[in-house]
Amino acid sequence: MKTGRRLYSAQRPADLGGGVWSVPVPIPGNPLGYTLVYAIESPAGPVLVDAGWNHEDAWAALRDGLAAVGVDVRSVRGVVVTHHHPDHAGLAGQVREASGAWIAMHEADAALVRLIRGLPDGSHRDFQAEMMRRAGAGSDADAVQRSARPDAPAQPDLELRDGDLVDLPGRVLRTVWTPGHTPGHVCLHLEDADRLFTGDHVLPGITPHIGIYPYDRQDVDPLGDFLASLTRVAELGDTEALPAHEWTFPDAAARAAEIRDHHEDKLLRLRDLMAGLPGEPLTIWEVAERMTWNRPWSDLGPAQRGMAAAEAAAHLRTLEVRDEVHRTSGAPGDPVRFTVTSY
Repeated sequence: MKTGRRLYSAQRPADLGGGVWSVPVPIPGNPLGYTLVYAIESPAGPVLVDAGWNHEDAWAALRDGLAAVGVDVRSVRGVVVTHHHPDHAGLAGQVREASGAWIAMHEADAALVRLIRGLPDGSHRDFQAEMMRRAGAGSDADAVQRSARPDAPAQPDLELRDGDLVDLPGRVLRTVWTPGHTPGHVCLHLEDADRLFTGDHVLPGITPHIGIYPYDRQDVDPLGDFLASLTRVAELGDTEALPAHEWTFPDAAARAAEIRDHHEDKLLRLRDLMAGLPGEPLTIWEVAERMTWNRPWSDLGPAQRGMAAAEAAAHLRTLEVRDEVHRTSGAPGDPVRFTVTSY
């Protein structure tokens, strides 16, 4: 899978034509570098797609970047958040305070925001640590308890469902529900211009994180959802893609098919890997240690290992749904383990 990084310092606000502008907003301390926030013109005021990370430098970049393309942040009509992650939803509340704008989000992610906002301080660290212990993480689980959590995103005013039209007078902006990266991730199809705001669902040079939380859940299949969502985007045809990271590109359908092939290959390689390992069934952590990541496992910190384990768990869950692996039960409190299904 190809990768790409473009420095935030090289980015500038851009007029993309057709009443659409992009504004790069930095993500402090994150290798992604920046979120591309889009502004869509309408007679009733511009609507933003995403808002960026909640940080004073990011707010200045968003405010000043919008001004550079002729948009006063106080005139913003609304913010459609593609998903609840902090580099997308973080500044939506501040935009609402500055302009009175509404915030819209898919109902599944809106429910997660309510849950996150209701958690007692520190409980997310306890949750993560216990989840990692159940996956066989050992000492890495304790290190996660010392990590910090970003501020919770603002609760949205409007909840979207698949197919809903966004309140954007004079334009046709339709919600396309694409779960996988989060349960409520959406793409937004600007039908009057045949452009697709893809959020994190379809990116030009990298693939989004697809994890399962808690790692040992059996009632969800986020990677299966993601693959189905990629097929749905591919069915939209040769639309221009306006992603939340990296750069715009001309054929969302082709890239969606490429990402799907990448994950199908990864699933096949994981099953073959497990089939070639004799002995006891493996914990999620042991599977993650043996998979290929962008850096050696020994170079990953506890939080990065946790994300890798979440991705391993998502791939294991999809293989389980396909009846290619199965989980085994040990003593109460023991980590869940997986082995290849025999026929």
